[in-house]
Amino acid sequence: MSTTQILIAGFGGQGVLFAGKLIAYKGLLEDKQISWLPSYGPEMRGGTANCSVIVSDTAVGSPIVSNPDVLVAMNLPSLKKYESEVVSGGTIIVDSTLISEKVQRDDVNVYYVPATKIATDEGFSTLANMILMGKLMKVCDNVGYAKVEDAVKKVVPPRKANLIDVNLKAVKLGYEF
Repeated sequence: MSTTQILIAGFGGQGVLFAGKLIAYKGLLEDKQISWLPSYGPEMRGGTANCSVIVSDTAVGSPIVSNPDVLVAMNLPSLKKYESEVVSGGTIIVDSTLISEKVQRDDVNVYYVPATKIATDEGFSTLANMILMGKLMKVCDNVGYAKVEDAVKKVVPPRKANLIDVNLKAVKLGYEF
């Protein structure tokens, strides 16, 4: 039995909720038990946003993630706010393009991914979130890479179907980073 509590945090407009939805749908396609709980300020774009996702082999009792196993920090305020909440032995994934500070803890696994730079260099500057999800899939056994194509097809709305391939490319870049 395995349960992974994930917190994805950044500011509105970075695709925090979309990233969480991808992980949730991927888990559903793998017959996992899922909880997806978005949280954002009234400002939306530019305001704070975070998304709690629980992926489990057993029923999820509460959608609240107080002490995440994995933190994906997409901006410095999010890292500062949630770094201390990650469980000992947990994982922190940092967008090192936007966050120059280092994680202060030595009891967690840390991955610095220049996701915003990679996305910009590849010509899809709005997909740093998908690059970070690729890294999450690489380092988190309970999430993994299986069913990613089906999940992307599910979360990308039909009116934006032309963006499926570029989203998949971004995930793959993060997975291979």
